[in-house]
Amino acid sequence: DQQVEGERQARATSERQKNGTREDRRSRLDVHGVAQFGLRFMGRFRTDGKAPVEHKQDAFDSFSSYNSKSKSSRLLAAGNMVELGTIGALALSVISSVSIVVCNKYLISNLGFHFATTLTCAHMAVTAAFLHLARMMRWFEPKAMELRPLIIFSTISGISIGFLNLSLGLNSVGFYQMTKLAIIPCTVTLQSLFYGKRFGFMVKVALGVLLGGVGVATVTDLQLNFMGSLMSLCAVATTCISQIWTNTLQKRFSISSTQLLYNSAPYQALVMLVVGPVLDNALTGSTVLEFEYTNAVVAFALMSCLIAICVNFSTFLVIGKCDAVTYQVLGHVKTMLVLGFGFVVLQNPFMWRNIGGIAIALVGMVAYGIYEQKDQEMQKLQAAKQEAKEDPEKGVPLLAHSNADLSARSTSKP
Repeated sequence: DQQVEGERQARATSERQKNGTREDRRSRLDVHGVAQFGLRFMGRFRTDGKAPVEHKQDAFDSFSSYNSKSKSSRLLAAGNMVELGTIGALALSVISSVSIVVCNKYLISNLGFHFATTLTCAHMAVTAAFLHLARMMRWFEPKAMELRPLIIFSTISGISIGFLNLSLGLNSVGFYQMTKLAIIPCTVTLQSLFYGKRFGFMVKVALGVLLGGVGVATVTDLQLNFMGSLMSLCAVATTCISQIWTNTLQKRFSISSTQLLYNSAPYQALVMLVVGPVLDNALTGSTVLEFEYTNAVVAFALMSCLIAICVNFSTFLVIGKCDAVTYQVLGHVKTMLVLGFGFVVLQNPFMWRNIGGIAIALVGMVAYGIYEQKDQEMQKLQAAKQEAKEDPEKGVPLLAHSNADLSARSTSKP
């Protein structure tokens, strides 16, 4: 009996050992499977040298091709979306700006409504009302920002429009065009001095060619006077500051162009409501209250206000996605398109000097686009190199290291 009992206990002990071995093996397989799963779905991480090097490399070998393809496709899709968004913003700006120029030209020249500053006040008021309605319909989420910079920005933006209108009223058309041409060099200087933005040599050359072409096509006479020159100087300074701030405020408060426009449009309309009637009375000798309205005037004024919604939205969008210089370049391109529209469609008289200037301006625009893109790519590359120099381990994928580097790193660390 003792012998039988001993054999039974031995068999039970052996069975428990076998079961324990199977459980240990199963648990090890589960842990290894979880580790393999986790390692495969980690796209990038920093090596720490604690795990065996061969397990890290093997775990990634079977999945690295999938991970690289998926990540590259994600980056390509994101890049394409950004490019399409920028192209859409530029196209919307060109179409809406040319449309409002044609509409306002007919309203002012043919219908005799010369109150441009008050009309701009109506543009901002309608834009503010439309954005308020869009917020109520939850088309976008508003985001608050500090009141002091918002009021300063809105005031400068409104005053800049008044100064531009005064410059046009007190100067000749040629000198007013020179004022608009001076905005780009002033913007480049301010961004270089106060915001640390660098412009390549070829970008500056392209801007020079563009400005030269626009000057040849548009500047005909230069009649100077002290008050007109002073208004032009103030117009250039305030316009540059307002357009630079349109970009910097979006980045500073992490808000979109729509959110910034929603916050600033009511204040800009209020500033223009105060400034507009005074300037219009000084330039025309009357106000909007004394004007005799007709159905055509009301219709074209309403059309101008509706188009202004797209103009204001695309302005903030382009400056936010690009910068103030690019927006000014786009503005001169729109000027060339308006001139071409007048020559071709309206049969306006022209000289070959106008055609040559338009061609030169278009060459400068294309060159600016090419070299600006190259400068941006170069700056991104330099920033990546600088970041890698400061922290070589940051964001380096495991497969980028050689086996020797990984082995040396794992053996050098305790």
